[in-house]
Amino acid sequence: MFLSPNRNIIHLDLDSFFVSVERLQNSSLIGKPILIGGNSDRAVVSSCSYEARKYGVSSAMPMRMAKMLCPDAIIVRGDMEVYSKYSNMVTDIIDEDAPLYEKASIDEHYIDITGMDKYYGCLKWSSELRQRIIKETGLPISFGMSPNKTVSKIATNEAKPSGQLEIQQERVRPFLNPLSINKIPMLGQKSYQLLRNMGVAIIETLSAMPVEMMIRVLGENGRSIWEKSNGIDNSPVVPYTERKSIGTETTFEKDNTDITKINELLVTMVEALSYDLRKQKKLTSCITVKIRYSNFDTHTMQSRISYTASDHMLITRARELFKKLYERRMLIRLVGIRFSHLVTGHPQINLFEDSTEMVNLYQAIDRLKNRYGEGAVIRGVGIK
Repeated sequence: MFLSPNRNIIHLDLDSFFVSVERLQNSSLIGKPILIGGNSDRAVVSSCSYEARKYGVSSAMPMRMAKMLCPDAIIVRGDMEVYSKYSNMVTDIIDEDAPLYEKASIDEHYIDITGMDKYYGCLKWSSELRQRIIKETGLPISFGMSPNKTVSKIATNEAKPSGQLEIQQERVRPFLNPLSINKIPMLGQKSYQLLRNMGVAIIETLSAMPVEMMIRVLGENGRSIWEKSNGIDNSPVVPYTERKSIGTETTFEKDNTDITKINELLVTMVEALSYDLRKQKKLTSCITVKIRYSNFDTHTMQSRISYTASDHMLITRARELFKKLYERRMLIRLVGIRFSHLVTGHPQINLFEDSTEMVNLYQAIDRLKNRYGEGAVIRGVGIK
């Protein structure tokens, strides 16, 4: 793909999106410290207001710790259905005006407006789009604009809350140099701590290190981190298409009624699809089980659930649906699973209920799968 050397890339990010939506629903929450997530001490914070952040609260923090830091915080359970609705409103506005855009998550978009400065003015166009979103949705939003996605995302974070910041090519290095290395997107906590132990605190120091040293220290990811610290990012804005569902089916070599075997197969299928959801940063709120009998009669049953990408929750529901669906006691030819009503969500498992232990477990499993392949970690029934 050809990329212009003089690109103009916008990164739009809705400020404290979940909190902002809740305040639209309930104005009494305005100005108060808000935590979005499950109410139990074992839950994690999915999002929090700027008022709560002043006390040291952050997303993905255990709810117990957040309540200790900010005892006056109001805890709101959260509603992904409503958040998805507002996210789609913003996407629809962008879709009407933007020549090329990518929906990076439920509250983030990238837009490529390269060449628009010849006709209209990139900053003027971006500012007007931002104001239109604020006016039509009531949601605060910030943006950064620069020659690439990495610098634009960093600029957005510096512009928050409810601001905008343009970084032209000649200002990229002066802008990045004094910032902390933890401003670099996708720099994990382990890599951050390793670099800090080496005495690297700001981006300027990191950018001056030989790229070969970065690769030795951080592996192949070191090259990407080094490029980002130097303001280099050639990744394109990928045209947005919303995937509505994912699914899989298995046709047996021999029609059978071995319920134990079929249940084990359902577990394996759900486990694989759930991992696929998490890789794509998606959540599902509807699961469908399908069976086809030996006479080719096909039946399905579906159930709405809380938004999740969690194996253990989806496996339980899949088994329940199969038990209700399989009534004729005939030989089965095919079984299938489908997840639908997908939304883009944070890669936490159950957005508002899972404990920190469960979140950490799934993240560890996914890291192993990402590194060694999907079959590296599977449930015991999958080995059969």
